[in-house]
Amino acid sequence: MSTRIRVLAVTMFAAVAALLGAGVAGAHAVVTSSNPADGSSVAVGPEQAVITFNEPMQPSFATLTVVGPDGNLWSKGEPTVQGPSVSVPVGELGPTGDYTIAYRVTSADGHPVSGTRTFTLTEQGSGTPGAKPGGDKADAEGGDSDGLPMWPFIVAGVLVFGGGLAFALRRPSGKS
Repeated sequence: MSTRIRVLAVTMFAAVAALLGAGVAGAHAVVTSSNPADGSSVAVGPEQAVITFNEPMQPSFATLTVVGPDGNLWSKGEPTVQGPSVSVPVGELGPTGDYTIAYRVTSADGHPVSGTRTFTLTEQGSGTPGAKPGGDKADAEGGDSDGLPMWPFIVAGVLVFGGGLAFALRRPSGKS
């Protein structure tokens, strides 16, 4: 086996191993608590909804919303990140029923973390809801706004692999 083919084989093996291992990570940030607590019942809504993680969060691109049983937003304003906690102001709540706190944040190691927590309002409030969630640009375009699309990276990988394979398998000229 020639040196060129060995180098190509090792490079291709490393590239495939890197691609397969890209989705696997050690430990990710996890929720340690929330206010209101997940699954709790409250008579009066909190002044702010808070999700606390086991490690600090990046302040960029954090989202935290509170959606009521009526399907409307009850969170007011933008979320704030302080170390491991992410919070958003909540006005006085309205209808009784289940409220969902939805979050999507980026952990200190760069991994996105998302999920939901729920609580139940047991006594009717007199608050005014916001708009229905999901009226943003990504939804208007019929797409999901989770960041960069994956297909350009896959196409680039296939092209690099194909080019490397074609280079390795080309026949040398008949000159000695």
